[in-house]
Amino acid sequence: MQAAEIELKFSVEDVAALRLEAERLGFRLVTDRTFESNILYDTADRRLRSRRQILRIRHYGTRCTVTHKRVADGESGDVHYKTRIETESVVEDGDALAEIFLQLGYGPVFRYEKFRTEWELEEGHLVLDETPIGIWAELEGSPAWIEKILVSLRVGRERCSTESYGAMFLRWKEQTGSAAQNLAFDEIGVWAEAEDLSAAAP
Repeated sequence: MQAAEIELKFSVEDVAALRLEAERLGFRLVTDRTFESNILYDTADRRLRSRRQILRIRHYGTRCTVTHKRVADGESGDVHYKTRIETESVVEDGDALAEIFLQLGYGPVFRYEKFRTEWELEEGHLVLDETPIGIWAELEGSPAWIEKILVSLRVGRERCSTESYGAMFLRWKEQTGSAAQNLAFDEIGVWAEAEDLSAAAP
C-alpha cells in the first residue's frame, strides 16, 4: 500500500496524562503498549540516505512489515510537518526478507526501538512512543486535523518536531557523549526504566 504520510511529533512529559486526554477527546485505542523493533537497511555507500529514502523492516508485537519512504514529489518545503510517500506491506518472514536485502547489497545500518501505543480519531492517528532517550507522541493526518488536535491537547509549537528518531539519536549522542551505535534499550541501558514505565501506565 502506498500513501502520503503527514506527521508531527511532540514531546511528552506525563504518559498517564496523555492517555487521559486521548480518552477525553474520543480517541479509540487501536494497539495498547507494544514493543517495537526497527532495522534500517542501506548500501555500503549509503545510497538511500543520500536520496532521502529509507528501507525498513519493523517487528511490532507479532506483526512484521517492510516499508520504503521517500520525499514527496514536489515537496513544498513546509517545515511545520514531515511529509513522505510511504509504501508498506505486511511480511510473513522478516528474516527471509532481511537475507534477500543482504544478497541485493542492502545491509543493516541502524536499529531503533520503542514501546508504542496507538489511537485513532476521525481520519487521523495518535501514537505514543517511549524510546530509550525520551517519550514522544506523533500525530498523523491532514495538516488541519493535526492543528486541531494540537490545540485540543494544549500542545505548543515549541514542543513539536519533524526530526526522525535517527536524527534525534545523533543529536542526543553529541549532547551526552554516548558510545551507543543504535537507539536500543540494551545499548543505552534503560530497559529497566522502560519496564517501570509500563507498570505505571494505566
